[in-house]
This record gives sequence, C-alpha cells and structure tokens, in this order.
Amino acid sequence: MTMTEKILANHSDNASVKPGDNIWTKVDKLMTHDVCGPGTFGIFQKEFGPNAKVWDNERVVLIPDHYIFTSDARANRNVDILREMADKYNIKYFYDIKDRSNFKANPDYKGVCHVALAQEGHCKPGEVLFGTDSHTCNAGAFGQFATGVGNTDAGFILGTGKLLIKVPPTMRFLMDGEMPEYLLAKDLILQIIGEISVAGATYKAMEFAGSAIEGMNMDERMTICNMVVEAGGKNGVIAPDQTTFDYVKARTNEEFHPVYTDDKANFIADYKWDVSKLEPLVAAPHSPDNRKLARECSDVKIDRVYIGSCTGGKTEDFLSAAKLFYRAKRQVKVPTYLVPATQKVWADVYTTPVPGCDGKTAAEIFEEAGCVTPAAPSCAACLGGPRDTFARMNEPEVCVSTTNRNFPGRMGHKEGQIYLASPYTAAASALKGFVCDPREYM
Repeated sequence: MTMTEKILANHSDNASVKPGDNIWTKVDKLMTHDVCGPGTFGIFQKEFGPNAKVWDNERVVLIPDHYIFTSDARANRNVDILREMADKYNIKYFYDIKDRSNFKANPDYKGVCHVALAQEGHCKPGEVLFGTDSHTCNAGAFGQFATGVGNTDAGFILGTGKLLIKVPPTMRFLMDGEMPEYLLAKDLILQIIGEISVAGATYKAMEFAGSAIEGMNMDERMTICNMVVEAGGKNGVIAPDQTTFDYVKARTNEEFHPVYTDDKANFIADYKWDVSKLEPLVAAPHSPDNRKLARECSDVKIDRVYIGSCTGGKTEDFLSAAKLFYRAKRQVKVPTYLVPATQKVWADVYTTPVPGCDGKTAAEIFEEAGCVTPAAPSCAACLGGPRDTFARMNEPEVCVSTTNRNFPGRMGHKEGQIYLASPYTAAASALKGFVCDPREYM
C-alpha cells in the first residue's frame, strides 16, 4: 500500500484498503476557522441537537485567521461566534484574538491556521486531519493524511469523530538532483501543476519523494503540499524522516506512528524531474497552471509585490526574500507588502539573523530595501477579504505574489492580475519593477 492507503487502513480498522474503497475513517484532529467555524457549529447543533457534546474537545482546533484585522461587523461577529462555541463546548485549543488594535496583546492568537497547526504541534506523522479549508493539505508535509472538507462534513465530525470517504489513488512525483541556489519549493510545485494542470490530480493523493524533497526543511515541504489542491488533489504527502521527527518532537510530547509506502505499492501515475535543470517559474494570470519561465515575463510591468500566506509567509519564505534583498543592496521599485503567517513567524522576521547577511534580521533588511513594514499575522489579502483588509487589491493592479491562487478577484479587484512566484522571484520583481528572474540578483 501507499502511505495514504496505510494511514486510512489504520484509521478504519482495515488490514488493507485500495483506491475506490469507501471507508469510515477515524479523525485525529478537526480544524476550523472564523469563516467556516460558525457554519460548522450551526450544522452540528441542528443535526445533533442543542445539548449534544462534541466527540472530543481536545481534538478540535479553532483558529481565527481569515478576516481578522478589519472593521467589517460581520467578519468580527464570526470571531465572536467562535469564542461562544469554544466556551460552550469547552474547546481546549482556541487561539483567540480580542484586541485587534495590537495583535501582540493577544498571546493566544496565532495567525494563519495551516502554519499555526504545524507550529503548535497539531501535525503528526500517520494521523488523519480534516479542516474546513482547502489548504489543509499543507499538513501532508508531516506524513499524515490531511484534506479540506465542507461545513457539513465538519459538523458530522464534531458529533462523531469519523467521516465516510473514498480512498484516493496515488500519483508519485520524484524530484531528484541538487537544488540550484535560485530555486525554492514554490518553483517545484508550480512546475508540477503546470505539467498536470489544475485538474490533473482531481481526487488523487500526490506523494512527493526524491533527494530534492528530502533535502528540504519543514517550511519548504509545507509549500509543496500546500498547493496540492491547486492541482485538484485530495491530499499531498511526504514520507516523514528525521527532519520531520525533530520538528514534531520540539512541539509536542504526544505519540505518533509514521507509516511508509511499500516498495511494491501501486501508483496511478509516476513523474520524475531533475531539479538541477529547472528554472524559476511564475504562474501567470489567471490560473495556477499557467506556467511560464520568470525570464519569459520580463516585459510585464508590475504595481506591487506581496509576500505572505500559508504558502509563502513562513519563516523560510521571509529569510529567502531577505537574502536576495541583501545581496542586491537596492531599493524596491514598487510597494512590497509583507504579511508573516503567524506570531512566531513575525517574531522570527524581527529576531532571527538571516544566514550570510552579517547578522542582520529580515526586518532590518526589509527596512533598508524600502519594503512596507511587516503587517499583523493573518491571511490578509491572499483571498481579498473586506475592503479595508491590509494590502487588498482595490484597484486593477498587477501583483507578483507568493500566495497560492491567481483567479480573477482572488486578491480583491476582479480585474487585478496576479503572478504566483517564489519568495526569490517576488523579491527580485520588487527590485526590478517587472516580473524578474531572481538570477539577476544572485
């Protein structure tokens, strides 16, 4: 069996499962946020009754992150409802925010749910995680089955701790070779999506392996698995190793049981790349599979750059952007917005010396380059949001972004144009004022 099949077999009390089997899987963790949480609890109360208890109050994780720093009354009310539900059902893991004027005054507040789940020790090898957000697949980087579900399924999980799903077939992607210094994980996943299309992995598991994957830290592995859903994938998964174990054990004392793909496991498709031969990429408007070489888009004038989100707002993403700015020793030519995914990432931006940059922090380098001061941790403009959302595209501008989707209206204005890119490419583009291959500054 593949990793995905083994995890689902273990959680359904089956000796083995195969693609197409319909199984009841037990759930280790359920995550919901401010956008879907109120609806999830509403369905749970309607179907199970107002006095029903959730199946396990220590396995539900509530993370407000989407529409937080806004004056929109309905968005604010969603967070209030999460707080009411956390109190009513005694939910252990509720990362609340009450003072929106100063995120640092809220020690429980974390930021973007997918990065917070990992940082707070909720992602563990061999487990099953469902979340009411399509990028829940991010957690597959830890060697677990993780996927997004709708409010109805999440409401059912709240009451039962299980869910009926179909076992997906697995596609394997082998990424071997030495990573060039100008490439990041974002380039690899854009390469894959550009190859198979946004529908190429529909309801399939995407398993990533090879020496290039093994050489990545957890932030970069999360970038790979995060965008599985942009290929239509059910889940993404990377075999856990010592890098995984060190990260997890530093954040939780809970046991976990890793599983690995059998040598004779069946794959519905096999793809292989030598990453040393790849070049920096962008996904041009208006689809994540509109793959182009960054150097082919050098005539595209841009209005802004955005570095943030669950895909491109982790510590490694900011260290990478800062490293390029430091080498270039130039000022950005367009507004460059920085949104750390979580409070911990924000702290890293201000306190962690960037390797090879004379002890300077990313924040110091960003300030010298003329970037906008890093904003409060949240999803911010990645998905548009209320009009007063930080860095929202309220005009039809051209943006290079480290986020995950570039559909019309995704970051605000429906006529905006979004080029998805790695932090290196985003930083280089900010310096150039045009879409730019990072090799120009490295």
